[in-house]
Amino acid sequence: MTLTPLVYWAQRHEEIYLRVELTDAQNIDVHAQDNVLQFRAQGHGAKGQNEYEFSLEFLSPVKPEVSYKSTQRQVNITVRKQQRGWWERLTVQERKPVFLAPDFDRWLDESDAEMEIREKEEKRNRLRASKHKEEGFVSLKTGFLFVYNLVQFLGFSWIFVNMTVRLFIFGQDSLYDTFHTISDVMFFCQILAAVEVLNAAFGVVRTGVVPTLIQVVGRNFILFIIFGSLEEMHHRPVVFFVFYLWSAIEIFRYPFYMLGCFNTEWKTLTWLRYTVWIPLYPLGVLAEAVAVIQSIPIFYETKLFSIPLPKAIGTSISFSYVLHVYLVLMFLGLFINFRHLYKQRKKRFRTKKRKAN
Repeated sequence: MTLTPLVYWAQRHEEIYLRVELTDAQNIDVHAQDNVLQFRAQGHGAKGQNEYEFSLEFLSPVKPEVSYKSTQRQVNITVRKQQRGWWERLTVQERKPVFLAPDFDRWLDESDAEMEIREKEEKRNRLRASKHKEEGFVSLKTGFLFVYNLVQFLGFSWIFVNMTVRLFIFGQDSLYDTFHTISDVMFFCQILAAVEVLNAAFGVVRTGVVPTLIQVVGRNFILFIIFGSLEEMHHRPVVFFVFYLWSAIEIFRYPFYMLGCFNTEWKTLTWLRYTVWIPLYPLGVLAEAVAVIQSIPIFYETKLFSIPLPKAIGTSISFSYVLHVYLVLMFLGLFINFRHLYKQRKKRFRTKKRKAN
């Protein structure tokens, strides 16, 4: 009676990995032809010390060169696919053999495997690039990104520290003069933030254009249209909350990017950059929504930015109606950006966990 060992499998786009549960295997004979793999060896398996063998008819052809490594506990086999691709199953038969099971220690779905390939390729590219760089050499692109992030970090740090100090010194009174004390620096930082959209659009940094555009345009709309154009909004406490939440996020984001310019990382800062936005970003959008709601009656009364209609109709559309539509778009933008940021966080920490293992 033929004895078969337990076999665990996993795949990548170019390779098949098999782990044969056979202790102290000897006289190993493993070979492949077309899409069939034959294995035979002596060792201690599920049925004790015996000779074990199995045959697998793969879904597609494989290369005849098969590599294996025997350890005290198992035999690890690597089979290369004839054509690169992702198999929906391992064998031609839809019903897998009883001795075959997934190797969850090495198992990845197709998207994770593609990410692994990209990470390996990026690592190879970084190593290749580092060999051709002179020590201390900083590219123009790296220098530009570092200076930009440094300027933004200093600007938002000044805003955050200034507002915090004023809050402790003047208490509740500081909520009412935030616009007059902070707005100049905030105008500068938010105008400069338009560079981030250009960086994404021209490939200077690898990030999505749409999420960046939503954030930059959304903030500048609140800053210039809602706060800047209405003097009645200058003394509202909501200005304080909007500015404070914006700066609280950015004082972690920009130094993270600064270190990234030189492939350097501080784990605490990385965790903060990918975590503090979870409560602060929705709160910031909520504060922006409150500001829009408070400005609607002001726009309605003053008719500022009203859209004129033809004389035959003899009226105009109040800008307040536009703000009602904008409120809906704000929360749509919140969903898009929150999803984008969550994917970034998941990818970052999943990669870190995998490297640690």
